[in-house]
Amino acid sequence: MLVVGLAVAAWFVVRAVYGSIPRLDWWLAVPLGVLAVVEALGARTLRARLAAEREARRAAERRGATGSRTAGPVRPVDPLLVARLAVLAQASAYAGAAFLGIWLGVLLYVAPQVSRLQVAGGDTVAAALGVGCSGGLVLAALWLESVCQVPPSPGDEPGGSARA
Repeated sequence: MLVVGLAVAAWFVVRAVYGSIPRLDWWLAVPLGVLAVVEALGARTLRARLAAEREARRAAERRGATGSRTAGPVRPVDPLLVARLAVLAQASAYAGAAFLGIWLGVLLYVAPQVSRLQVAGGDTVAAALGVGCSGGLVLAALWLESVCQVPPSPGDEPGGSARA
C-alpha cells in the first residue's frame, strides 16, 4: 500500500514540476543498490553462521557424554547482533518500499515522455535503475528479516513467531 500511495503522489508531483526540476542522474539510486547488496550478503552470512551453530549444538547433543570433539569450535552468533540486524532489515524494507513508490511514480511519468522530450530518456534510465535498486533493497531486507527469525522450539505453539 505504501508503494502504491507514494507512486501516485510522486506521479502527481513530477507531473506538476517536471519542467523545473534538474535532470535525474543514473547514480542517484546507487546507495540503495549498495545497501541491498550489503544486506543480501549479510543475510547469506548470518544464515550460514546460524546453521553452523545449530548443527554444532545438534552434534554436541548427539555426542552426549562421550566427550568426542568435532573438527573445530563454531563461533556463536551474538543475539544482540541478530536483533540489531532484524531492526535494520525492517527499517530498510520500509525505506526501500518508500523509494520504490517514488521511483515508480517518476518512471510512470517520464517513460511515456521519451518520444516527446529529449531529457526524458536519461530520466527514464535513472528511474528504472531506482526502481530496480529499491526493489532489490526490499527483497534483501525481507530476506535478512526472515533469516533473523528464531525457529520454533519443539514445545512452542505452531502459529507463534519469535524473533531474536
